[in-house]
Amino acid sequence: MQHLMKNLYIYPYLIVLLLLGIGVQAQEQPSLRDRANQFYNEYQYAKAAPLFESLVDSKRPRATDLERLADCYRKMNNYSVAENWYVRVLEDSTSNPINFLRYAEVLKANGKYKEAKGAFEQYATKGGDSEEISSLVQGCDSAIVWMENPTTHTLRNEAAVNTALAEFGAYTVEDKVYYVGEPDAIMFKNVYGWTGNPFLRVYNTKRYENNGLQQSNIAEATFNNEPYHVGPIASNKEGTTLYVTRTHAGSVNQKEKEERKRYRTKNLELYIYTNDNGTWNATPFAYNNVKEYSVGHAALSLDGETLYFVSDMPGGQGGTDIWYSERLLNGEWGQPQNAGTMINSKGDEMFPSITTEGTLYFSSNGWLGMGNLDVFTSKGSRGQWSKAVNMHFPVNSAGDDFAYTVNDITNLTEAGYMSSNRKGGVGSDDIYSFTYLKPTFNVVLSGVTYDKESEEPLPETNVTLLDERGEVLALKTSKEKGQFEFEVDVEKAYSVLGERVGYYPDSAHTNTNGLNPGDTVKVALYLDQLKQGKTFRLDNIYYDFDKFNIRQDAAIILDGLVKVLKDNPTLRIELSSHTDSRGRDKYNMSLSQKRAQAAVNYLVSKGIARDRMVAKGYGESKLLNRCANGVKCSEAEHQLNRRTEFTVLEL
Repeated sequence: MQHLMKNLYIYPYLIVLLLLGIGVQAQEQPSLRDRANQFYNEYQYAKAAPLFESLVDSKRPRATDLERLADCYRKMNNYSVAENWYVRVLEDSTSNPINFLRYAEVLKANGKYKEAKGAFEQYATKGGDSEEISSLVQGCDSAIVWMENPTTHTLRNEAAVNTALAEFGAYTVEDKVYYVGEPDAIMFKNVYGWTGNPFLRVYNTKRYENNGLQQSNIAEATFNNEPYHVGPIASNKEGTTLYVTRTHAGSVNQKEKEERKRYRTKNLELYIYTNDNGTWNATPFAYNNVKEYSVGHAALSLDGETLYFVSDMPGGQGGTDIWYSERLLNGEWGQPQNAGTMINSKGDEMFPSITTEGTLYFSSNGWLGMGNLDVFTSKGSRGQWSKAVNMHFPVNSAGDDFAYTVNDITNLTEAGYMSSNRKGGVGSDDIYSFTYLKPTFNVVLSGVTYDKESEEPLPETNVTLLDERGEVLALKTSKEKGQFEFEVDVEKAYSVLGERVGYYPDSAHTNTNGLNPGDTVKVALYLDQLKQGKTFRLDNIYYDFDKFNIRQDAAIILDGLVKVLKDNPTLRIELSSHTDSRGRDKYNMSLSQKRAQAAVNYLVSKGIARDRMVAKGYGESKLLNRCANGVKCSEAEHQLNRRTEFTVLEL
């Protein structure tokens, strides 16, 4: 998640939202590194990253350039790319120990809990806080258990409202849903340098009976006619009073200092909008104090008498805490009180929601969790709460999970919305609807992992269960004889992916159509061992006719190769491209070389060192069948020759 109420050094939209950039002196013809560092110091990571990428594409890149590039992607929450760059950073034995912690954090954010655990422990040996690391290691262990035993929540990505940008914080008022999103840059030219995307606005949409969302529009201009971020919102039951978080638009700023330069940043404030015959009138929350701290993320109790909110005001437990104010007899809100140590930690608590009497949902990075922000629940009210309980997988994931609200409850089910930037979504932060019900698992998906060459069982293989959209449902490790099992639903399609260091991964697709409770569906995964001189075909790598640019579908396949190279850091490969025999021989040779080079360039952009790869175009010189020049062949036969491969040069 890249949005509201996130700490300056961890999350872009928390306490400090807007960089104004004072005290930065212009230089005559600044160098590429000068410009990269200036953008970095101004928190404009989306602009800094490509400049650092150019700087590190050399045989001996500077350590500080690599560190800052990795940090840009970490702070933009692009953890998969950040991981690749941190691998490069840690190749330097003199690297700052904090990089081991950052590397562990992105490993955890990428769902690599075993690897993250080892990296956290390595950081501890280099002087890291033992108590903090112990908690993080415990979180990795818990995540593995929770993924093996998921709860009965069913999540659905609400693709009708989600875009390639961010959408989050869905809040229901009768048949209407408000949420926060980043508008299309064509409509809003003013962008936020941290992410490179437009400032947040409040949207509204209609919901179907099954909680599905329709296409949406930006809400009334009254809420959104602000220069910077707006949202999220909360409401009373009638929808006549809205509590809106927004960035302070006045002249009051905080001052931050980076590399002897000072920058101005802005805090959040809470505004209360009341509807007077169709006109929204805005009143500032009495306890805003933009000179000193932020206030936002409101939640109203069901009786309307207690207002919960998030703030980093003095007197809290850590970064941002959940606070509350009680309504006074005169209708005003009373002095804020901290909600206490049962829910507030040394970290950040945010996105509270009160959706049933006496039940609080909120997100935190300070309690034991799977990712950065996890969803927690607690029972109580005001300053008296039971100890926060993690909601487990699949509500929580390796990413940021937050803004969990319940809007429909029966004796058997609960339904609502939550937000997440987990893998498999449409964009960065996405809105998901969920249903929670009694367990319905009744079919076993059983399988075995094998070594492809020896056909012997391959234990200790990571096996991931995915749904038909590619979203992770569960993760297990195959046992001594390579066996693994998942409990799944009937009438569904699934994929299983097997991965192990030293091997090329394998996947299988299956479904439970027509099966009955108690049935078993079986799969087998054959992983191919990486050996010097061995060639592997990358299936489904396609190029547009007569083109060599990397298409999105090809990028997905190449990302799998990125992972193989990352998991096997000493591996060197030749990446080759082949054409069919149609066309002139010389032209085919040139085109295939360009395609191979484009693939290598793509892998470099994902953090793989260029000297680990050799690009080689073979044109039509290595046909796999009889379809040489002048031979009449079917399209399928020609397709067999159009391929991308990699050959192991060194292990």
